[in-house]
Amino acid sequence: DALPILLRLFLPEGFAPASNLEVSVDLIANIASALANNLFSQVAVLIGLIALIGLLLQRKPLEQVVGGAVRATLGVVILNIGVDIFVAGLVAFQAIVSSAFGITPPTSTSNMATFLVGRGTVVPLVIAFGFLIHLVLVALFKSARYVYLTGHLMYWMSLVLVATFVEAIPGADPVALTVVSSVVVACYWTLQPMWMEPLMKRAVGGDNFGLGHTTSCLALLSGYGAKALRLGDPVKHDTEKIRMPKAISFLKDINVSTVFVIGIIMIVSIFFADGGVVTKQMGDSTMAPVMWGFVQALRFAAGIAVLLYGVRMFLAEIVPAFRGISQKLLPGSRPALDIPTVFPKSPTAVMIGFLASMVTFLVCMGVFATAGWFALVPPMIMLFFGGGAAGVFGNATAGWRGAVFGGVLNGLILAFGQWIGWGWYSSTAPELATLADPDWYAIGWLFLGLGKMFEGLGGVGLWIVGAAALVVTMAALLFVRKRSVLNAEGAETEEKTK
Repeated sequence: DALPILLRLFLPEGFAPASNLEVSVDLIANIASALANNLFSQVAVLIGLIALIGLLLQRKPLEQVVGGAVRATLGVVILNIGVDIFVAGLVAFQAIVSSAFGITPPTSTSNMATFLVGRGTVVPLVIAFGFLIHLVLVALFKSARYVYLTGHLMYWMSLVLVATFVEAIPGADPVALTVVSSVVVACYWTLQPMWMEPLMKRAVGGDNFGLGHTTSCLALLSGYGAKALRLGDPVKHDTEKIRMPKAISFLKDINVSTVFVIGIIMIVSIFFADGGVVTKQMGDSTMAPVMWGFVQALRFAAGIAVLLYGVRMFLAEIVPAFRGISQKLLPGSRPALDIPTVFPKSPTAVMIGFLASMVTFLVCMGVFATAGWFALVPPMIMLFFGGGAAGVFGNATAGWRGAVFGGVLNGLILAFGQWIGWGWYSSTAPELATLADPDWYAIGWLFLGLGKMFEGLGGVGLWIVGAAALVVTMAALLFVRKRSVLNAEGAETEEKTK
């Protein structure tokens, strides 16, 4: 009796199957698509559901279950409202800065929209199957401590890997493409929070939650690179302890400094940008361009303030609620969350990293344009989130100099990654090069190279790459587990000796 209901829910209206097999395949595909569109891409709903399950498993009273789940959901909604506010400003900022530099975006014969209705239609399946495999890995291996919950990046990383394997082995069949992409992305979601764990402890002061974000390679380079170069002392040179002359001490307030810095850059860019571009970005506004630019800076700062409030709100609920899952369903596990969760600890480092990242990228824009290499498009959203993250992790190991170092790294990675990646994804979705976080380049290019090595084997080569990724991941998890056991035994022996 349930089958007709499922068919009406998930299969297109008027669908006439030729066989039961066709019904099964299409039903699975549509269920996966529905999960991707209504759960994994709706982070607020996903976080609220996780909080609800966790509280129920702890047998909390009804009022705590309902209140905790709603507050966790509402916190993410508030966070997203903040993101929407300042991202709208970043989009206008990006267009005006590009115009001021006389940059025309690059073009390609292929684009993401076309890819998504072609070979890219398997992406929802990859998200659903990948998350299932990820949960199995977390359940089977005690060393796999983190459950990846950054829903929107599940979509993007799945898309990157599908495009990567299509570029590497164009003739691969959809089944191999789906299964191998699912396995590889599950391995990434499992390992990525783990390799960030030591730095996360330093950056946020604990391990109640992990980082689930595609800036992890940048964070590692920023944190450990700044430490290796001995750029500063994380306590003495902490960004949150920077002293300023009394006359400009108001800039210590992150909201005030954001308004001033972004406002100045926006207003200067307006003077040099094409008038038509500025008018288009202003829309129906009747304000003078300079005043409009200043208001955008105010909205940008307000968006960040709302974002940080939302982060604090949902963290206060999801961390204790997740204990139910870590105690009953997935023993010892922790949630791996989005990058804004590290921002409240060091908001000044966020702004320093962003500014260093943006200035570096703008310098690269000028150099690339002068040399005739490539027309870089400033990805302001990635410059903010990546630069902010790099600032936080650089500050955690080397203070404000580490924050500057991390921001510069982000600007360089995004500039050169955009230049190189545009050509490498030219036949699938070249926009992935301009929308990318550093992990997109690192993981995508790694598997692009591996896929090219086995291109001559066709679909078999793709299966080999997937199997190799799974074997390496399981070996890494076993190694981490063994090392943990040995460390625990060593600590116990030392305690007995004392």
